[in-house]
Amino acid sequence: MDIFLFLSDFIVPFIIFLIICHGLLMKVPVYDTFVKGAKSGFLTVIRILPTLIGLMTAVGILRASGFLDFLSEILGKFTSYIGFPGELVPLAIVKMFSSSAASGLLLDLYKEYGTDSFLGLTASIAMSCTETIFYTMSVYFLSVKVTKTRYTLAGALAATGAGLAASVILSRMMI
Repeated sequence: MDIFLFLSDFIVPFIIFLIICHGLLMKVPVYDTFVKGAKSGFLTVIRILPTLIGLMTAVGILRASGFLDFLSEILGKFTSYIGFPGELVPLAIVKMFSSSAASGLLLDLYKEYGTDSFLGLTASIAMSCTETIFYTMSVYFLSVKVTKTRYTLAGALAATGAGLAASVILSRMMI
């Protein structure tokens, strides 16, 4: 295990070193290319900033108004029949919009139920098995100006459902 800790300290600097060496060997102006890429990334952030602010504001309003608790109470009654804990419904809903807001809910779950509990373990696995669907779709599709998303939302919701189901199954196997 110590070898993994040792390697993890050096892997990122090593990869950066490899990229710089490869660029120099290929006679690429490494610094100029980096500055050009950073400028492009900054302009992308400025373009998507209104969307990010809107999503974060919407999640904050849902949480503060109590609507999220109301919705999760209603949906929790149905999800408990299929084996998904009702206490995790708010986390599953918020995770589709904002990972940072879902992290706040995750910490609340840890405080109430503990990290080693079934709910804590399931929530942890669910956070790593699911994606921020609406955030990702809005950011990526806005940045490249995609207007027809086709089956992206349906596929992402199906993948999220599979991730949530897998989190429950894996947690039951571990506990």
